[in-house]
Amino acid sequence: MTSTGLIVWLTGLSGAGKTTLAHAVADVLVARGHRVEVLDGDEVRRHLGDELGFSKQHRDTNVRRIGYVAHLLSRNGVVVIAAAISPYRSARDEVRRTCGTPFVEVHVDCSFEELVRRDTKGLYGRALRGEIQNFTGVSDPYEPPVAPEVHVHSDSETVAGSSDKIIAALEERQLLALRCGDVE
Repeated sequence: MTSTGLIVWLTGLSGAGKTTLAHAVADVLVARGHRVEVLDGDEVRRHLGDELGFSKQHRDTNVRRIGYVAHLLSRNGVVVIAAAISPYRSARDEVRRTCGTPFVEVHVDCSFEELVRRDTKGLYGRALRGEIQNFTGVSDPYEPPVAPEVHVHSDSETVAGSSDKIIAALEERQLLALRCGDVE
């Protein structure tokens, strides 16, 4: 029997560090011999959903598309790390219910003040001035996970520390016992 894949779903506000953390976790898992794919929400939107806007319906569609690609990869033994704002709890829960492989939700939490401070593109400032509509966390809601398997605080933890927490949670759940391709 070969190892099955899994989905690690990083959710949090823009600028919280989801993509950075996803790549840090991926680097550790690749070094351990796992097949890993990072699905960045912005990249998936650009390539598979450029027609989408930022309404709730369109955001949920983007999350479902990310979830579907994650499902296809994970059922073929890939560890998928999805890094997407995915602001609505119901869409994340739908992906969890339908993916068919282990699903580990990670809340990448960061204080609003730190998000604004980190924002080199000035998006939060523009959103606060009303220049950007439907900006998650400002003029559009973000529904944090109620009971994520892992909760990291990117404003007070290092990337390495947060990555270690995620890896430890995967190990505790025995999701990394076999490398992809290993035989029991």
